[in-house]
Amino acid sequence: MEMKKVSACISAFILLLLSFTSFGSSQPDSCSSKLTVSNLIPFNTSSLTCMSAWSSEGFILRYENAGPSLWNFVLSAPDKGAYIAIGFSGNGRMVGSSAMVGWKSSSGVGIVKQYYLGGYSSNQCPPDKGSLSLVQGSSLIVSQSSRLYLVFQFSTAQPQSSLVYAVGPSNNLPSSGGYLSTHRDMASGTLSSPAGGGGRGGGGDDDGDDDEHGQKGDGEGESSSGRKRGGDDDSDGEDAVARRSGGGLSLTKKHALLTILGWGILLPIGAATARFLKHHDPLWFYSHVLVQGVAFFVGVIGVLAGFKLEHNPGDGRDVDAHKTLGIFVLAFGGLQVRSSWHKQSPNT
Repeated sequence: MEMKKVSACISAFILLLLSFTSFGSSQPDSCSSKLTVSNLIPFNTSSLTCMSAWSSEGFILRYENAGPSLWNFVLSAPDKGAYIAIGFSGNGRMVGSSAMVGWKSSSGVGIVKQYYLGGYSSNQCPPDKGSLSLVQGSSLIVSQSSRLYLVFQFSTAQPQSSLVYAVGPSNNLPSSGGYLSTHRDMASGTLSSPAGGGGRGGGGDDDGDDDEHGQKGDGEGESSSGRKRGGDDDSDGEDAVARRSGGGLSLTKKHALLTILGWGILLPIGAATARFLKHHDPLWFYSHVLVQGVAFFVGVIGVLAGFKLEHNPGDGRDVDAHKTLGIFVLAFGGLQVRSSWHKQSPNT
């Protein structure tokens, strides 16, 4: 009986830890939520169209045709200690496009630059080049709640409708000269006409004049206590879900699914078999050991995936805290499984 009580306590503690890690380490942005940094943005954000641009990497794009030849953009993405980028392409390919790239430097200063993506190497993608006619002083990047907000405006009758997104390698920021390292992953999507924005039909070339205004934002990301302009609306626009180059589930989602399945579902089921099937001896014992063993195996794979994410995080979470809690879950899971190998009398 004492062993069962210990087993039940361990299972409850593991579930509590899982709930804490899921609730406490994520600060997501979505099209159903207000833009919390609207008071830090130099243009009105109340009528921005919103779409999920790259769901597996958490990219959210807000945009608006603010005038006859003026477009506003806010790209939100998890802060992974890397650059985030959005490019405007005439053919859907990254090479040949003009891109806005932003990151937060090691000193906490936000940096935004325009790039012409002329090839696959760093020297073929020079900073402060490109065909986007940026509005002077409108480009900045804000860091808040473990997310980056890349903000910019440019003048054009109609932006090119093919978009490319990229995220840089973790903990490998661009050099002091602004040259980019090869992206960790990329995706493509399309730009729909904003709701009520009077967008023109068909994606065409933007204004061809080169503009070298790659502005630096302060990037401090101080907490905003109010939304003076009300944030964005809840309009979702057309959901242009981008396709990842690798396809399938991301490592982050695999880690989440495996840990939830192992520690959150199978392990409690294994503990329950010892309690509710105890009158079916020896079925209860073998079922208990089998389910607990499978739970531990699946959970360990999930933890190993989490260790891999430490070097390649995919969602901007607090990796150190998450890793510590994961080790606790693994340790208590091991104790739970170890206790299952001691067969008890069905009368206890």
